[in-house]
Amino acid sequence: MLKKTFILGYDAVSPLGTDMEIQWRQAVQGESGIGPLSRFPLKDDFPVRVAGQLGELDIRPYPFLQPREMAHWTSPIYPYALLVVHRALKMSGLEITADIAPRVAVTFSSAVGGMDAVLKADRQMIAQNKMPHPFANPNSCINMVGGKVSILTGATGPISSTITACATGVTSMIIGDMMLKLGLADVVVAGAVDCPLVEPILAGFVTMNGAYRPKEGQPEDPPEKTSRPFSANRRGFVVSEGAGCIILATDEFTRAHGLEAKIEMAGSAMTSDASHFVAPNLATVQRCIELAIAGAGLKPEDVDAVNAHATSTKIGDKVEADALVNVFGSKTPPTSANKSQLGHAMGASSAIETILAMQGMLQSTLLPTINFKPDPAITLDCVPEGPRILQQEFVLKNAFGFGGCNSCLILRRIA
Repeated sequence: MLKKTFILGYDAVSPLGTDMEIQWRQAVQGESGIGPLSRFPLKDDFPVRVAGQLGELDIRPYPFLQPREMAHWTSPIYPYALLVVHRALKMSGLEITADIAPRVAVTFSSAVGGMDAVLKADRQMIAQNKMPHPFANPNSCINMVGGKVSILTGATGPISSTITACATGVTSMIIGDMMLKLGLADVVVAGAVDCPLVEPILAGFVTMNGAYRPKEGQPEDPPEKTSRPFSANRRGFVVSEGAGCIILATDEFTRAHGLEAKIEMAGSAMTSDASHFVAPNLATVQRCIELAIAGAGLKPEDVDAVNAHATSTKIGDKVEADALVNVFGSKTPPTSANKSQLGHAMGASSAIETILAMQGMLQSTLLPTINFKPDPAITLDCVPEGPRILQQEFVLKNAFGFGGCNSCLILRRIA
């Protein structure tokens, strides 16, 4: 009999806050985490002016985040990743002891990694003729964040840092689920972190017409109004940052160790568009959704709600909406688009959004899609009126990334 995958714990940091309780309260109240970009000095002609930025961490309670411990790890992805992993494990009630460690896998990853460390080294070499920090290259390696997670936790099972661009968080869960079902591990530390607020990335998204820019000749929108998934007036995504960790375990391990699980990862799927490097492909996006639902042993009508990928782009949002209508027909489940509040934290987005979806399942609450203005071409129920009370047994989570990487999963409430 195939093993079941339970979710034991989770934690996130996002533009809505660095504390899980605060983030949830802000999300329910329909608040936005998007504000003026202040991560670096802005030149007058820099094309990006808004972002979803993380707040400062209070590192005092965490010995592993003290300056001496983090001296070599200059990229912000490391403290945020380590923090959410630590807190997710604490929520799970699991202590990774020496006897358990060889059966604990790590699939925690990132889409961008510590690119900021290399950029800093490059600027120092040019401006000061100064050689890079000895850890500049390790900081930039995308798989290094998983390595640091392994060192923090003592996990010595399989380690993999699969990268599927903006789908990385959900993909890390799917790869972890595979490891559990193949018997390679009993526990998986999954999730993703990204801090992409550096000049070349932000400007690069503008030149490819992906990032938000106000309409030419029109005044700037208030920052909190700039991310508008599924809306008629959407004008691109707002780049943000964050991290999310999800602790997975087999049902056997959970029961044997007296742990509690309230959510099951009931089904999942991945497909490849094989068509374009950034534009999504309707047929393969739709098939990914269908396979995830079928993999959970469900019919479309069994799904109670959808947590959408929905980045606030003209093409991407329309393709996802069309795929949902094709799968569910005229009775599409209510669909929340969390990026309206969070912005787009690249690979970390789908991890953070999955966590918000699970919190919503446990609270019987659907988060709103804020800034919503109906688009006649999109017929979804986007929960625009504010948080909605709804019992949810099954929730579909979508995540799609550059390179045609599609990842979908079905979450089931079991307690």
